[in-house]
Amino acid sequence: MSKSKQFVLVLAAAAALAACAKKEAEVVYVDEPVSVEPTYTGKYK
Repeated sequence: MSKSKQFVLVLAAAAALAACAKKEAEVVYVDEPVSVEPTYTGKYK
């Protein structure tokens, strides 16, 4: 095989391996909702 065909074959093999590689799980951070401050409703209510 010619050098250019071998080069293309190697690139195709590397691309196939990269596509099939195990992917790491994404880390998702969920912020807790901020609580609302109590409002003034009058004395002792």
